[in-house]
Amino acid sequence: MTDWDARFAAGEYPRAPEPSAVLRAYEPEIPGGRAMDVAAGTGRNAVFLAERGYAVDALDASAEGLAVVRERAASAGLSGGIETIQGDVSTYAFPTAEYELIAMSYFHTLDRFADLVEALVPGGYLFVEGHLRSTDATPSGPSDDRYRFAANELLRAALGLTVVYYDETTQERPTDRRRASVRLLARRSTGGRQSYPVRPDAGLVDE
Repeated sequence: MTDWDARFAAGEYPRAPEPSAVLRAYEPEIPGGRAMDVAAGTGRNAVFLAERGYAVDALDASAEGLAVVRERAASAGLSGGIETIQGDVSTYAFPTAEYELIAMSYFHTLDRFADLVEALVPGGYLFVEGHLRSTDATPSGPSDDRYRFAANELLRAALGLTVVYYDETTQERPTDRRRASVRLLARRSTGGRQSYPVRPDAGLVDE
């Protein structure tokens, strides 16, 4: 049993975490079809996207986390909308041009960024959010900066894409555990003239 298996089994991680506020706000502007939730955990984004009609692949290394995803999907009548895949993100063979949307929340990897982009169909969207390095105390998230993004690091990785939304912020959370986060929503498209989704007026900060 891995550390994450133990955490999921012990209930140390939320069984039904809220989807990203940015993803939730922009989802109506993103074409439907197939989606992947990378490092899905207990289904933060997978269940939300299945509720919106996507055919979702939920990828995670933890069997316990994926079991929770299946339980949540069954409870919501979404069992046919989510396929769970047990695999290590660092070595998983992502398909080519398969997904309209790929989401990855709070899992730090830049080594696979190009592979995630290649897994998108032309015009497909990539959403990534993660913990950010900060000079201020941020007890929420990993203690080791190796697992946090440096300032502008994620933005630089996405320079070959059309950046639709980007922010680096510190949030005061109800649990008093301050969180420094970065969020990116980008489209696999290029060109000097493009269309852009309307930015939602509010609701872009997670609780």
